[in-house]
Amino acid sequence: MQNLFQPEAVSEVIARVDKLHPGSQRQWGKMDVAQMMAHCSATLDVASGRVALPRMFIGRILGPFVRPVFTNDKPFSKNGPTDKSFVIADKRDFVKEQEKLKARVRQFHEGGEAQCTKRPHSFFGPLTPQQWATGMYKHLDHHLRQFGV
Repeated sequence: MQNLFQPEAVSEVIARVDKLHPGSQRQWGKMDVAQMMAHCSATLDVASGRVALPRMFIGRILGPFVRPVFTNDKPFSKNGPTDKSFVIADKRDFVKEQEKLKARVRQFHEGGEAQCTKRPHSFFGPLTPQQWATGMYKHLDHHLRQFGV
């Protein structure tokens, strides 16, 4: 599975983000394209350590058993649950969110393992930088597929 520490994965993700447009239609889910990009930026803020979320009680119990979903080679399934702290329901500016997402992807990549959060994932628990980088790629791929790119 690709990860965001790989330059070719970053180039691919940015090229796919560039293919989005304000009229891009979702194939599943509830967010519009600008909300989706804001959602993806928020998750990268956590992976980069800019935002810290507390561990979820249920994650402490189930997280170790389902952690492979975040780090294996299988793409995420459609309509998976979204932590309420990552639900974006308000109107967002498409161009602003597109530029912010590309910047967050580049920042995560350029920061490398040293700048990756040391905090555990709120649900999955402790992750290595490589696991974070893989999970973030998978998350972005999931949402870019959601919008057909």
